[in-house]
Amino acid sequence: TMNMRVEDLYQQLMRVEQEKTDLVKELQELQAEGLTPDATREQDELKFRAGLTAVEGPGVVVTIEDSKQLYVVHDEDILKVINELRAAGAEAIALNEQRLIGTSEIRCAGPTVTVNGKMFSTPFQVKAIGDPKLLRSALEFRGGVVDTLKYWGINVSIETSNNLQINPYIGPSKQEFAKAIPGVAK
Repeated sequence: TMNMRVEDLYQQLMRVEQEKTDLVKELQELQAEGLTPDATREQDELKFRAGLTAVEGPGVVVTIEDSKQLYVVHDEDILKVINELRAAGAEAIALNEQRLIGTSEIRCAGPTVTVNGKMFSTPFQVKAIGDPKLLRSALEFRGGVVDTLKYWGINVSIETSNNLQINPYIGPSKQEFAKAIPGVAK
């Protein structure tokens, strides 16, 4: 059913987000230890993978707007789009220019959505860097997320681009409870 699929996608998103959170933690530990040239390269790679650097490349821009009738866009709708993009290999994703990382929250409050603590209303724009054809087809397949949203009257448009730019994540890095286990392989 649709609900089971949403739950599966949500679980998948949570796993990816936890992995990114772990990368941010690993990066902070490296910074605390002091850096050799190799470690500096590793730090740059970790920063890149954790979403802490600006990136550019080909990809898609997805615009999602409320229907002209009664149906409004929910956080769940946006999460479905983001999950499909991730599953199709998106390497960096931003929602309304807010870079999504492991601790990013996307929450609904009436007609607004909060991302990384900032509030936005429709239209919502999702930028994703990756193979534009793959990303587009992941959203547009028959019975997929775009079909479902359009069924409810929500307007969705997808543009491909040869050169998108996505800002780095800027915001708090919350990690109060999880601690790295020394000597355990990453």
